[in-house]
Amino acid sequence: MGCFGRSGKSSKPKRDKTTTRCNADGATCVGIKRGSNDDQEVAIKKLDCNGLQGTREFLAADHPNLVKLIGYCVAAEQRLLVYEYMPLGSLDRHLFDLEPDRPKLDWYTRLKIPAGAAKGLEYLHDKMNPPTIYRDLKCSNILLGEEYHHKLSDFGLEYSGDNTHVSTRVMGTYGYCAPEYAMSGQLTFKSDIYSFGVVLLELLTGRKAIDTKRPKEEQYLAAWARPLFKDRTKFFLMADPQLEGQYPRKSLFQALAISAMCIHEQPTSRPAISEVVVALNCLANPKHHDLRPCPSSPRGSS
Repeated sequence: MGCFGRSGKSSKPKRDKTTTRCNADGATCVGIKRGSNDDQEVAIKKLDCNGLQGTREFLAADHPNLVKLIGYCVAAEQRLLVYEYMPLGSLDRHLFDLEPDRPKLDWYTRLKIPAGAAKGLEYLHDKMNPPTIYRDLKCSNILLGEEYHHKLSDFGLEYSGDNTHVSTRVMGTYGYCAPEYAMSGQLTFKSDIYSFGVVLLELLTGRKAIDTKRPKEEQYLAAWARPLFKDRTKFFLMADPQLEGQYPRKSLFQALAISAMCIHEQPTSRPAISEVVVALNCLANPKHHDLRPCPSSPRGSS
């Protein structure tokens, strides 16, 4: 077995006393006893045999909106990633099919979460070396800590390299995949923008990317939303009923406009992630929203 930590150096696995429990998102949480004052709770994710591509690069990634990858292990047919543990689990658990004792997400929390996720995505696209395409951004890959602090997860599953990558095997999740990626395998940074737009739309509407329980014309969120984007008088029909109207009208319109541009069918018409960060940061800050007008959308066409 080979085990690697954030330093990138190999080490032998320790036989420390541990307690384990299963997290709702499928990862296993482990309390590792390293010493009398050094307990650490982590999440472990099991991958397939080829699932560690790019993992060494992500050990060095350090950003407040990325789940910290503590290490990984390779043993025969097993590939394990070790992450920091996010106690509130994945975003989808707080948005869909809420448990009776789970509080609803208020408006500004629904803006702060994608604003933070956008910062994490901006780090991958613009500041990481090499620049990295996330490839499978979705609600279940956004994990929440105390006070809904939000981080992107599932590192080691992304693609690092050129601006454009063509694959014969589409690896994203249907409903979040950009049309050009689903149809031709052409993966670009703008593919991530599309997926981000779907996540933002889920937060605004309370609808799943794909929901087969809905009428046929409403089952695919992006397809349902596009005709409504053309008529601002229908924007209120798109807001999540769970919000009970508790949101600023202007803020709703601006957030939906950002989502509309992100899920544009033409990749070149989608904004860069840096532009999305600027727009959402303004919307997610109530003080800024009250004191000065926010940009109605990132630079680009709607």
